[in-house]
Amino acid sequence: MSHSRKEHDIRTVAEHFVMPGEFLEAIPCGAGHINDTYEVRFSQGGVPVRYIVQRINHHVFKRPDLVMNNISRVTRHIAHKLHQTGLPEPNRRVLTLIPCRNGDIRHEDAAGNHWRGYVYVERATAHNHVDDPRLASEAARAFGEFQNHLTDLPGGRLADTIPNFHHTRSRYDALMRAVDEDRAKRAGSVREAVDFCRAREGMVDVLLNLQAQSRLPERVTHNDTKINNVMMDDATGRGICIMDLDTVMPGLVLYDFGDLVRTTTISTAEDAPDARGVEMRLPIFEALVRGYLEGATFLTEAEIDHLAFSGRLITLEVALRFLTDYLEGDHYFKTRHPEHNLERFRVQAALVESMERQDDAMRAVVERWRN
Repeated sequence: MSHSRKEHDIRTVAEHFVMPGEFLEAIPCGAGHINDTYEVRFSQGGVPVRYIVQRINHHVFKRPDLVMNNISRVTRHIAHKLHQTGLPEPNRRVLTLIPCRNGDIRHEDAAGNHWRGYVYVERATAHNHVDDPRLASEAARAFGEFQNHLTDLPGGRLADTIPNFHHTRSRYDALMRAVDEDRAKRAGSVREAVDFCRAREGMVDVLLNLQAQSRLPERVTHNDTKINNVMMDDATGRGICIMDLDTVMPGLVLYDFGDLVRTTTISTAEDAPDARGVEMRLPIFEALVRGYLEGATFLTEAEIDHLAFSGRLITLEVALRFLTDYLEGDHYFKTRHPEHNLERFRVQAALVESMERQDDAMRAVVERWRN
């Protein structure tokens, strides 16, 4: 879902947060389509200092209070662990929330917008695309370490900020309803696409069934493991800080790894108008497996057994979502033309097929690195 960025008085918003110094300017930043993000610059005795101020999209995240409580718990726990380890510059290794002057961790303005502030992670860069296996490996290791830090999060279960976000059976059933209802009168033209999904219905319950049998544990997961949600240290190239924590909630680690595979191994842009040439790049997949297993040292045998499958499942799930939105009239994902969601579906479907062709090779990669 996307909403155009509105003009906000960021200077006034920033006054509600403990951001000392003289306000200089606020610059829109970030490639995200959900929240509005600003780099805010202050002068502290002539020294320039940067912060992040962000508006939480309360149309997508209907309970900003739960989102912020999750983020606060997660970041404080990781910060505590980092300080215990004695790693240098722990404030660059986890997002740090800036409190409001009234002691809260979010500010609600008169228009009902919800705002938060973060310390700016300096001397680090986020990447939108990966061709270098070393970069892929670092991103996977960083996500694995992030999950590792949270295996002993105290205080009970986190809130579900978007219920059933990766519930693949629900996504499949939603597509079948969209086919039956045919609100946009498009079902007749996409029978082949629907048949593609029907032929793979057996996939959608695999992880859910294992979870129901207590063979896959529920854990704290990120749920949006795109490469650009990892800040890479400019000097060392190491993945140092995980960003975009709105969807941190209970889930399966295989959802996180699967989405990392989906978004990182693809050979073309996800919005490519032509699905020909879409391939799952095995060297990038191997780099992800290597890095992830280095960072996520807590994994069970069943979780490792399904690493190769998880990429295919999450890619199918996203394909289901694009096709559902197309059939419902494009009300969720922002589109640039009438066939945009159908093109997106075809790219994801082609990636699923590429993973199916390389399934043996992907499983062999996991076996090579699991010990």
